[in-house]
Amino acid sequence: MTTRLLMLCLGNICRSPTAEGVFRACLDAAGIDRIEVDSAGTSDWHVGKPPDARSVACARRNGVDIGGLRGRQLQKADFERFDWILCADADNLRDARARMPAGSRARLALLLPWARGEDDHAAGDSVPDPYYGDDDGFDRVWSLLDEAAAAAIAARAWERTD
Repeated sequence: MTTRLLMLCLGNICRSPTAEGVFRACLDAAGIDRIEVDSAGTSDWHVGKPPDARSVACARRNGVDIGGLRGRQLQKADFERFDWILCADADNLRDARARMPAGSRARLALLLPWARGEDDHAAGDSVPDPYYGDDDGFDRVWSLLDEAAAAAIAARAWERTD
């Protein structure tokens, strides 16, 4: 059975496409092929656009190509298509919950605590938005997401029923 994970941030050009690339690469390296990963944003500002060039460059430095990804906005159908919608921060989680149709099958969580097996109020529970910063912010996001992917794989976080 395939499990589907949707990485969610505001614009779908920095954090969520980076998370998609990191998780795909880590799952591939672990030989796990029954997990599908996608990304989206809560806003429509960057629909159809590639990830931020700094995200693409950071991913490339880490051996991952996310340049072919294109921004898209969270859709109603995503709440049925995906098992988990994993949010970069509390604002994205709040926005996703507000859009979630009654009876949806998707489970929503903050990405970092979900990966670590913690509740959504754990310390350091947000992926910081690097958009207005310099390259160091993108490297920090990569590092956080790489650690999260490793933790999620070790814990098989997608199998949780909570």
